This record gives sequence, structure tokens and C-alpha cells, in this order.
Amino acid sequence: MKKALCLLLLVVIATVSFAERVTVRLFSNNRIEAIYVSFDLGIYSLYGDSQLLEPELGEGMTVEVKPASTTGVTISVNGYLYGTFETAILRATDTACILCLNPKGVKQRTYEGDLLISAFDKNNLKIINDVDFETYLAGVVQSEIYGKQSDIFRVQAIISRTWAMRNMKKHRADGYNFCDYVHCQAYQNRCVRPDIILGTMKSSGETIVDKDGNMIDTPFHSNSGGQTANSEDVWRAALPYLRSVKDTFSFHMRQSDWTKVIPKDKWLNYFAKTHKLNTKDAAVHNELLTFTQTERKAKILGVQLTRVRTDFGLKSTFFSVTTDPKSGDVILNGHGYGHGVGLSQEGTIRMVELGISYDSIIRHYYSGASIHYDPSVSQRYVQNFVTEITKIIEEDKVNPGKKKSKKDDWLGKLFRVRDRMDREEEYDPEKDQKEGDWKVEW
Repeated sequence: MKKALCLLLLVVIATVSFAERVTVRLFSNNRIEAIYVSFDLGIYSLYGDSQLLEPELGEGMTVEVKPASTTGVTISVNGYLYGTFETAILRATDTACILCLNPKGVKQRTYEGDLLISAFDKNNLKIINDVDFETYLAGVVQSEIYGKQSDIFRVQAIISRTWAMRNMKKHRADGYNFCDYVHCQAYQNRCVRPDIILGTMKSSGETIVDKDGNMIDTPFHSNSGGQTANSEDVWRAALPYLRSVKDTFSFHMRQSDWTKVIPKDKWLNYFAKTHKLNTKDAAVHNELLTFTQTERKAKILGVQLTRVRTDFGLKSTFFSVTTDPKSGDVILNGHGYGHGVGLSQEGTIRMVELGISYDSIIRHYYSGASIHYDPSVSQRYVQNFVTEITKIIEEDKVNPGKKKSKKDDWLGKLFRVRDRMDREEEYDPEKDQKEGDWKVEW
């Protein structure tokens, strides 16, 4: 992705970030013994705790941080050691700043916003991204779903925003809002795709609420296999908006069907030893080898299917059992991928492809729920930026691979619009031609 386009995405998201900033622990599922930070775009200031170490770090500079103890980290810049501090802090000096993170032994990622690095223990770093909420959200959407149409990303942005706003304190005891893994929501990189930005922008101010106007839980999964699950069949609570629904839109997608072969003895012994079933009883034996689901069930002979799924590493609980007449092995013929509660992502992709509206998709998967629009979000500004992003996407289609410059007119325009919003002025396109003092200097 060209730097000019990356900068555009930064400007656009920052302009309409009406929510607060959030803190996200990066590489939360990895042990990070050292990290090397370089600068893809913009200027950063480096602090060791409250002490300013470097006021201007940019392209060609590298910061190295390592744990020095359980409470401190060493900070080096281009090989020069500054010493040991409790926390290394990299603060962006402008909206358009991108960090490139290279942890030892882990694939490189890039992020926007600020970075705080401290020691998790003597051999592991805690790396936290302090970033605008909507910028984080766009990164989540890119990490969580695939597709091409902007309404796919709009739907994902709405459910991810709703989840995040309900769970701001999920990791409060750990000193941050969210982790970057599926324990919260995947956040594996900054968003670099304008079509995802477009869908996320269109969703600005939208959350999902129940009939009383309260934000709902918004679980989602990859593919329902043709029918979603009731919440109480997977978890404890029976929620009125998480009801099982028929979902033919999830048929014939990437994760629609699966098969797993298990030795018969292993299958039967599992139920005998783990769940104390009498597998020598003819009725029990027969049920375990001929179990069928034409519609989703919660249990097999009283055993929770969620437990079976976990213990055998199955893609879903929506499966039927047959045996191979030659080998005698048990064959699980399954449908879908994930817990099955709430929204099916591949079902969503198919519905968008069929021209079904994004709000109808949400109502399909969350029974009785509706979309609430925050009136404090300026629809006029949102629409203005949607228009600008759409132009850029169309231009890229007409001129694929065209090299762009940071001095492109559209980029200057977006900066001027952002500046006016910061000054709480009304947007007037004619001003673009009248106010030369707002042109961006590079």
C-alpha cells in the first residue's frame, strides 16, 4: 500500500474519531524478548518514563527495547543505549504517523497511535498501543473478516464497535482495555485497505440495541453451517436476541462443511472414560455411532456438544456421525465453523453479495435487535469522507498500480477538512479554493 494512501486512511479515521482512545495489548499471545521499532511515516518523540530522550524520530531510525528486569526495560536508539526505565513511550507528533514493529521471532506488524513498552516479566515485554477508538476498530474489521463489498465491513464494524463499547473494562485489572487476540477481538495490524475504511466510516455512530435501547452482546462466528445456535446451548444465559435461526446464506462458503475421522475405539472410550457412559449398552453404542443432526442440538446422550468439540478440536458442534464400513472408523460430517451463536460472517458475505441491506442482515442474526445511531456523530462530515474515499477507490480501479504522491490534491483537501473540524467550523467545499493558508507543507 502506498504511503500516500496509508496517510489518507490515518487522516480519515482521525477526523471522525468521536469515541475515546483505547489501549490494546499487542502480541498478547506471544512471548516477546525484544522488539525493534522503526518509523514508516511521520515523526515520533521517545520518552523513558517522563524523560524526553529523542524529540524527533523518523525514517531511518530504530528503537530497541528489551526487558531488563521484572520492572524495567532498556532503551536503545540506533545502537546507542539510553539506559533502563520503567516504560518506553513513543508518542506520535501528528495524526499521520505509522510505527513498524519487529518483535524478535514474531512476524512484523504496523500500527498507528502511541506505543508504551514495559516489562511483563524478566523475559517478556508488555506492548500497548494507545490509539483512537475508530482507528482500532478499522484494524479489527480488517483482522476479523474477508470480502470486497463495503457493507460487509460495515456490518462487522457495527458488531465490533458494539462489543468494544460494552467491554471497555475487560482488561482493566491488567492496565489496558483490550488484547489483540480472539479473547477480545483480533487486531493484527493497522487497517491499510480503503474499502474497509469505507465500510467502517459508513458505520460511524452505529451500535446494536435491544427493544429497550440497551446495547446487546454481539457474538459472531465464521460460518453457522445453515443454522445458528441458541446462546444457552453454548453458554449459560438464554438471551432473547441470540436465538437459533435458519441460515441458508452460510451454505456453499469456505467454511460450510468439514469432515473428521476418529478411530472407533477412541470415540467410544472417550464417552466411557470421560463421561461415564455405558458404551457396551446397545442403545448407547448405537446412538454414539449414528448420532444425527438435521437441526442443531445441544447434547449427545446428555453430554454437552461444546465439550465434545473442545476435546476433539472440532470446527463446530453441528455434526452427524457415521462409520466407515471398511475401516470401522467414526466419521464426523460437520457443518460450519465456530460456536454458532449470533452472526455468521460468511452468511453476511453472501447476503451482501445478494444485495440484502446491512441492517436487515443484523436483524436476521440478532432477533428483535435494531441499529441505534448516535445523534452526536455528524452525518454530514461522515458522508463527506465517504465520498472522498469512494473517489480514491474508483481512481485506483481505473489506474491500478498508479504511484501516488503525498502532495496529491485530495490529501491536502482532507487535511483542510480535518483542520476545519478541529476548529468546529462548518464544511464548505468552496473554501478549498479560497484559503491558501491551509495548504499542507511537506
